[in-house]
Amino acid sequence: MVTLSTMIQTPSAWLDGKGPHAGIVLSSRLRLARNLAPIPFPARARKEQLNGVIQSVIAAARGASPLTEAGFFPMNDIAEMDRTFLVERHLISRDLSQGSRARGVLVAPGENVSIMVNEEDHLRLQAITSGFDLAEVWALISDVDDLLNRDLDYAYRPDYGYLTACPTNVGTGMRASVLIHLPALVLTKQLKKILQGVAAVGLAVRGFYGEGTDVMGNFFQVSNQQTLGRAELEILENLERVTNQLIEFEGRAREAMLRTARLQVEDKVWRAFGTLRYSRSISSQEVISLSSAVRFGLAMGIDGLTDLMTLNEIMVYSQPAHVQALAGQPLESSERNVYRADMIRRRLAAVGG
Repeated sequence: MVTLSTMIQTPSAWLDGKGPHAGIVLSSRLRLARNLAPIPFPARARKEQLNGVIQSVIAAARGASPLTEAGFFPMNDIAEMDRTFLVERHLISRDLSQGSRARGVLVAPGENVSIMVNEEDHLRLQAITSGFDLAEVWALISDVDDLLNRDLDYAYRPDYGYLTACPTNVGTGMRASVLIHLPALVLTKQLKKILQGVAAVGLAVRGFYGEGTDVMGNFFQVSNQQTLGRAELEILENLERVTNQLIEFEGRAREAMLRTARLQVEDKVWRAFGTLRYSRSISSQEVISLSSAVRFGLAMGIDGLTDLMTLNEIMVYSQPAHVQALAGQPLESSERNVYRADMIRRRLAAVGG
């Protein structure tokens, strides 16, 4: 059974850096919004109805592989730092971590599948994998959705599709996204024009943690906006086509930078790596920025750095709640900076970085 303590000690499976195009695409993710008929949406449901949704989802999950060994974390029964830990882990939204109604999250071993319960909708199913592999996350989440639907009566109409609290999710109820790293397009000042083209084909570009968050470390979440009137495979094909174009554009920009400014690129990468490797105090935002530069260097084939999996894990474990979870106690900001720097030095030394 998944617990917070096992999650702290075991990195998420999608951080392994082994997926297709993992040097540019950190992860592929797919979410499905579902509601139970005839229960009101969470914002209008009574307390006993929300508790009933939780019990129904947990019971259905016990018969749905890979959720049979999933752990359930009720938001009202865990500490604020633990809720933040789950946000940092990309398992819950900030909205789910706040508020007072009955709500929680089911997390499968490896964290490749999870379900937010009673956020905006009764269920938000999520599948996530390393690299650029929308087909894998679609196959995974579709199977889980079908298994749950055997025991759960979804709110659905033939003329509208799946009914959701927000009209923008009606239809398939699907949000597909990739978390993509585009430093060369940022540095060569091509990104703004390219992202305008992305928006023109119905895709949204958001920050590191999704909607309403800032861009950090040259990471961008690209996802579909339209869910009504399009089939799931059509949505996935559109996102896949645009992501392939972004990968191509980023690749060209990287090649151009190596031809015209290789020394400057290598200097930036090694300065960033040296700061990570030898700092005695460092903030979480610094880590993301520096990791972006080192990740750039790895993708460019610069030898002597760390490996992609270690870099991915450092990015996640350097976040404030993760640092305090590793320390086993609350820490002031300055204390976190010192503990974080020590943790990074030890991790890089362990893999020869």
